[in-house]
Amino acid sequence: MKTSVRPTCLRPTAIVIALLSALGPVHAQTSDAKTADATPAEETTKALQASVTVGGAWASGDSADRGFFGQYNGMRDQSFYGLLDFDYRRSDSADGTSTGLIGTNLGLQTRELLFYWGKQGDWRFTADYGELIRRDPHTINTGLVGAGSTSPQVVHLDGGAGSGSGFDLRTKRQGLGFGFSKWFGPALQLEASLKSENKDGSRMFGIGMNCMSAVAPACGSTTLTNTGSAVLLLPEPINSNHSQAELRLNYAGERLRLTGGYYGSFYSNSNGAMTPGIPGSLNNPVGTPLPLSSGLQAILGNPVALPPDNHSQTLDLAGNYTFTPSTRANFKVAYSQARQDQDFASAGLAGAPAGVTSLDGKVNTTLAQVGLVSRPIAKLTLLAEGRYEDRNDKTPIATYNVQGTSTYTNREYSLQRIRGKLQATYQFTSAYQGVVGVDYDAIDHGTFTPSSAVAGVSALRQDTDETTWRIQLRRRMTESFSGEIRFSSSDRNGSNWLRPTSGGGVTEVTDTSTFPATAIFAPTLADRRRDELKVQANWQPTDELFLVFSAAGGKDDYSMPTAYALRDSKMSLFTVDANYALSDAWNLNGFASYGTQKLNQARPAGSILAFDNTNTTIGFGANGRISERVELGGSLAYVNDTNAYAQSLDPLANPSSEALLAATGGLPDIKFQQAELRLYGKYTLGERSALRLDAIYQHTKYNDWAYQYGAVPYTFSDNTTVTLDQNQNVVYIGVGYVYSWR
Repeated sequence: MKTSVRPTCLRPTAIVIALLSALGPVHAQTSDAKTADATPAEETTKALQASVTVGGAWASGDSADRGFFGQYNGMRDQSFYGLLDFDYRRSDSADGTSTGLIGTNLGLQTRELLFYWGKQGDWRFTADYGELIRRDPHTINTGLVGAGSTSPQVVHLDGGAGSGSGFDLRTKRQGLGFGFSKWFGPALQLEASLKSENKDGSRMFGIGMNCMSAVAPACGSTTLTNTGSAVLLLPEPINSNHSQAELRLNYAGERLRLTGGYYGSFYSNSNGAMTPGIPGSLNNPVGTPLPLSSGLQAILGNPVALPPDNHSQTLDLAGNYTFTPSTRANFKVAYSQARQDQDFASAGLAGAPAGVTSLDGKVNTTLAQVGLVSRPIAKLTLLAEGRYEDRNDKTPIATYNVQGTSTYTNREYSLQRIRGKLQATYQFTSAYQGVVGVDYDAIDHGTFTPSSAVAGVSALRQDTDETTWRIQLRRRMTESFSGEIRFSSSDRNGSNWLRPTSGGGVTEVTDTSTFPATAIFAPTLADRRRDELKVQANWQPTDELFLVFSAAGGKDDYSMPTAYALRDSKMSLFTVDANYALSDAWNLNGFASYGTQKLNQARPAGSILAFDNTNTTIGFGANGRISERVELGGSLAYVNDTNAYAQSLDPLANPSSEALLAATGGLPDIKFQQAELRLYGKYTLGERSALRLDAIYQHTKYNDWAYQYGAVPYTFSDNTTVTLDQNQNVVYIGVGYVYSWR
């Protein structure tokens, strides 16, 4: 794969040239509107609004300094960039036509183009093109040959960590879309759209193996002379296309409104599998290179399946009908089919069950929903709604997993889901409104496939159902104040637990005391009590000042046959936004938020973890004019996001875990801090032209220990390292010349 960086400059694309060529004569005709061919009446029906911005930008530091700053804006490698934007809009009120061409960030790798052309109430055509590049903020040093390809060759860095060469992880998206709509009178409209996006590049990925294992009993473990485990960084190669097509017909009658259509999604991946080349020796867990144990090289060299081709298609019909001015009904029916049937051999994968050439995955989903809204008396509104979803997994069952003498198949994932809602809204006064409601959600996860295996949990559940009660009080804006307070409480429970059996399948458990003390249960299936409270207020004490307050909090409590896995979680969020008109020329604004998320979980014979995330965001800004020609503005924002891991040990934990926790104190905090100052100024040169200056200073501090703890990077088994500049400072200055005409 090519990883060289092409210089960014103001080169026009073929689409820009073609569209500007087409619109050039239009502009010329508009400029000459006051010719003898145009009458004064004709002049007033036509309107033209256009602008062009041309300039340049500079950013300080190298690619490591701009790891976060240049992650998505295309400003990662170079110091200087070209800036080019334009906006062309033309309309004619006489015949209702309008035309527009808009281009943004054309000098960067995030360029976008939009063209539209239409006649009001008759037809409209749009075409758009966009690019987006995503750069991984980490820096990779590796000896990989062919990194980012489907056949990378792992090379052990004998010179140690840091003795390899750099590799840049990036993904680039290029999308093209078309849209068309046509009105057949005031009641009927046809809409069609087509979008296609190519995605190329590579992203963080890897493989690992620790011998011996139940899935590889012949693989030798680590000894004094052999390495029996390995973790390798192998970037996932990306070369895919995702296309979407939609066709919709809309009808709007006096009482009946309908919309029906087709939607298709088609994903194609040019890379079916990645097959790495593995050397005969890699580092053992303490960093000493040793020959691989028997069988490990072959296991690590197995093809790694990449996302397969797939497609889905949906037909739907939705609408509403007004029986009377106070009663109306709505409905929706839909049927969709998702397929994944890429041939294993064409993807570069072997070892499929005899007679099986592909997964032949097929899932059919049927959806039906109906609702009724009625106002039986002036102050009371009632709502009832029901929704049914049937997901039918028709994928053939085959033996894909062989562990010694045991064999296991894939599993069928069919389910049926029923949801219902009842709600009553009462208008107490012209200002106050109350709402009370109940929601019901029941899921049948289907019959467990007896030939498949259960891993990671001690039991399953076939049915779960949840009931939620809601109450809400609203106050609409009268003079200076509006707001609402909302509380909801829900309880989820389910059928008896299903315990996996040694010969495959599951057996129903009626007495949960028979589970071992170390049993683990999935929180998505466990009994749960959830309570949530939210308060919001909008206050305008004066004509100049407007304030918005909000506060939300919630708690989940899980009840399981044992105390392991997730026990409880909490969240809270407080925000305030303010806007103050200092004068007719100046405006001030500010915001602040504080949020927390907490969860407590436990692992048998392991850690009891209390995870605590705290996020604080503060910002304020100002903008205004110091003269008719000079406009100024700026903002200052600060973000502090901290993840803390308070750890203790389960009484069944072994002495080595206890010694490790005592020596290290447990997992360190992960903290992300960012401060950003933005300033801009605009100077009006004349009626049609202006100069604009933008300046940004961004400071980022990030100490994620996943790949780097302090100054010590994580080292893979071939001495590949992944690092991140933990203190990043960037200065950006952009200057643009704006010319506009009408």
